[in-house]
Parts: sequence; C-alpha cells; structure tokens
Amino acid sequence: MNKREGKIWIEGMQTELSGETLAGTGIRERLGNRHSVDVLPDVWVIKIGGQSVMDRGADAVHPILEELLAARRDGTQFVLGAGGGTRARHVYALGLDLDLPTGMLARLGSSVPVQNARMLQMLLAKDGGIMMYPDDFEKLPFFLNAGCIPVMSGMPPNEFWEKSAAVGLLPSNRTDAGVYLMAEFLGAKGVLFIKDEDGLYTDDPKKNPDATLIPEASAAELLASGQDDLIVERVVLEYMTRAEKMREIRIVNGLVPGNVTAALRGEAVGTVIRA
Repeated sequence: MNKREGKIWIEGMQTELSGETLAGTGIRERLGNRHSVDVLPDVWVIKIGGQSVMDRGADAVHPILEELLAARRDGTQFVLGAGGGTRARHVYALGLDLDLPTGMLARLGSSVPVQNARMLQMLLAKDGGIMMYPDDFEKLPFFLNAGCIPVMSGMPPNEFWEKSAAVGLLPSNRTDAGVYLMAEFLGAKGVLFIKDEDGLYTDDPKKNPDATLIPEASAAELLASGQDDLIVERVVLEYMTRAEKMREIRIVNGLVPGNVTAALRGEAVGTVIRA
C-alpha cells in the first residue's frame, strides 16, 4: 500500500470508481446501463393491509389466508408483509401531538406491523409460517426452500434514519414502501397489495360515492394528477418511476373471494399500476 496524489493507493485495485467521489453525475451516468441479478425471481411479495384487512378480524383474514395456502399448494411461493392499520395511525397521532420528529414517528409506527405479522405467523404456523425479522432477511432462500411461509413487517427498517418528508412529519416510507422495496431488491415475480377496495379510484370511494374505478394507470400519471388521496403510498409511485425491476404493482380487494387467487394467476383483476 502506498500513496498517489496524497491518497492511499492499493496496487491491483484500480477500477473505474478509483478516485471517484461517487457523488458525481458523470460517473453515475456512465454506470447507468448496468443491471443487477434477479435474486428470487419466482417469488411473489404480498402485503396484507393493516386497516383494510387485519383490523377487520377473522372474517376478513381467514378467507385470504385460505386462498394463499391454496396457491402455495399449487406451487406459488410468496413472502407476506403486514400493514399497520388503525393502531399505527393512533401512535402517529400521539407522536405528532407530542411534536416528535419523523424518525421517532417511524420507530413508533414500526412496532404495529410487527404485531400484525406475528398474528399472521401464528395463524400460518401449522402450515410453515415463520416470522422473519430484518436481521433474518438473508435467510429468506433457506426459509422458502424449507417449505416455510416467511411473514414480516411491511415497514422498512429506517426508523430513526427515516428521511424527512416533503411535507409534514409523517414518515413517507411506511408499509407499502417497505414491501415494494423488498420486491425490487429480490427481482420478485410480482407485488400484490391486498386491500379492502377493488383497486385505485378517482377519489376515496368510502368518502365519495361518485368515485370511479381506475383499472390501469401509470405511476407518472398518478403523481402528476395531484389526486389528494391514493390507495398506495405516494412514495411507492416515485420509486416505480426509477425502478429497475418492479415496474408494475397490482392492488386487489381481498374481501372478494377469488380475487387473490386470480391475481396470482395473472388474471386482470383490481388495478394495475405500471411505471
């Protein structure tokens, strides 16, 4: 080891990144056409909504799990991510009332989807359900090859390091974002969001009876539309516009029997959002 131009230099380790700051736009553009490997391309990443499904209890949860187990018996592999729901919204409201920073809100909000994931894991235990924490993520191939159903919190483990939101203090990266980012890393077969609406609407159908279903849309169009409320976290759409692998997500109403099965078979159900 020696020095060159005052910098530590290791002979034989010259690369196109040597001496670069990694912040320059030029080097990023030169490397922009690179493509990464597909880690688990045959695995679905599925999110079960917190407020939309879990908070409804057994009548909503059990039929969805039955469909997922039937799909698994037919050879479909998947990872389950859990949403937070009403309890997460409650703790966010308390944190905002206490003027806590975004990172602390993310830390508080991350505990609720873990609770929901634990409940799902117990319900699936006899069928191989296993709780997977972020520290266990590298064991995911082992869990799948062993016949397990990995269940995890949908919340990304940013916590205190959560980025500041463009507006307000609520963390932008919540459970939709965590599930999507996991699928992007894995190069997954698809991302399925199981909620309690038939898909994306022009407005919140629970508040506006005149809202109409949008069966297909692009992430860029939705971001540019200025629509006040969306069925998926806005940051997911932002990630989609620059994604390498997950250029499509699907949203289905899990309360309608057969919808989950149809989506996993590639049938046109719910709403598909493409990059």
